[in-house]
Amino acid sequence: MDSASQDINLNSPNKGLTSDSLSEVPAERGASGVTPETLPPGLTEEEAEELRLELTKVDEEIQTLRQVLLAKERHASELKRKLGLSPLSEFKQNISKGWQDVQTSNVYVRTAEKLGQWNEKITGCELYLSASATLDDITHSEVYKKTQETLSQAGQKTSAAFSTVGSAITRKLGDMRNSPTFKSFEDKVGNIKSKVVGGRPNGDGVQSPSESNPVQDKAPF
Repeated sequence: MDSASQDINLNSPNKGLTSDSLSEVPAERGASGVTPETLPPGLTEEEAEELRLELTKVDEEIQTLRQVLLAKERHASELKRKLGLSPLSEFKQNISKGWQDVQTSNVYVRTAEKLGQWNEKITGCELYLSASATLDDITHSEVYKKTQETLSQAGQKTSAAFSTVGSAITRKLGDMRNSPTFKSFEDKVGNIKSKVVGGRPNGDGVQSPSESNPVQDKAPF
């Protein structure tokens, strides 16, 4: 027998067998992929076989549940589509439900109660009551009332002054337009305009100084 064909592992259960004989040895491995020699201490082969069968059954149940869950999710999506529930509306509903859950939570309730107690303590303390009384006294005092009346009168007087100034300016402009000086000036401007644009017929322009006063060819002397 060739030494190269022998099993070199001295601790192997197939020690001394050739490669031809090793191919005929059945592989007795369970679902967990462990051999009987590697079983945990205190576990028999019968118990290991039962556990393997139970594990296979649980794996099959998990796969079935996954398929059922996928079918349920598809059915739920179809129902939402028929009801017209968009992802945005579903998101709003989730936010609203989350806020309601927050308001009914123990932490939120305790915090609201604590804030209410603090508010009662603050509004019931002597400093707060004294400050409130002082503000009430100020608002009902004669000085405050006189100051408020003075400011109101000042505002009214300012508005009346602006209105009077505007009326005076408008009246003054009207008087200026109706004055003899303004009318005389307006008449002069109108005469100049008529002389400028009303010269020659057929759209002739204004005569230049050279045309109105031609240069004499010969001097008088």
